[in-house]
Amino acid sequence: MSGTSAALKPPADAVAPVRHPDAPAPGELLGAHYEQCFGCGGEQAHGLHLAARAGDGVSVTAEFTVREAHQGAPGLAHGGVLASALDETLGSLNWLLRTIAVTGRLETEFVRPVPVGTLLYLEAEVTAVARRKIYSTATGRIGGPDGPVAVRAEALFIEVRVEHFIDNGRPEEIRAAMSDPDQVRRARAFEVNP
Repeated sequence: MSGTSAALKPPADAVAPVRHPDAPAPGELLGAHYEQCFGCGGEQAHGLHLAARAGDGVSVTAEFTVREAHQGAPGLAHGGVLASALDETLGSLNWLLRTIAVTGRLETEFVRPVPVGTLLYLEAEVTAVARRKIYSTATGRIGGPDGPVAVRAEALFIEVRVEHFIDNGRPEEIRAAMSDPDQVRRARAFEVNP
């Protein structure tokens, strides 16, 4: 990506990411971290319903189909929707690190228009970790892994404690998520952006 800001360049003391031993296996579907999430949740009528899979190392792949509700210009995906898809995919990486983190910075490059009805195939990987900072990149291709590049992003995620969500989220949603009897769903609800 050309013109990357200095904030997205890992410092000299950054280290290579290490996949957590309890991370989902390569090829495993990650599922929604929260059913009300616009990016991956199944209960969002106009959401992306993005499906992410664990990859090798600290990487994921994901797919979503651009629907009519995702339009900006007639017949084309809204740029904000594409940025959301990139952010959601990049956020899924944190599940492989087993780290609670939120987006600190996201820089997106729009390469070509994405028509309604198109499958967008996304690949993302963590490139470096420096204390609480997680550096990552993503690419979105039209139609599949060999399709033309439509969007790219670089991101910086910041590790936070669960209190970040408790202190800033709506109390009724926080209580509902924290009282979920499914321990994995309860933990995943606080995996990515509030």
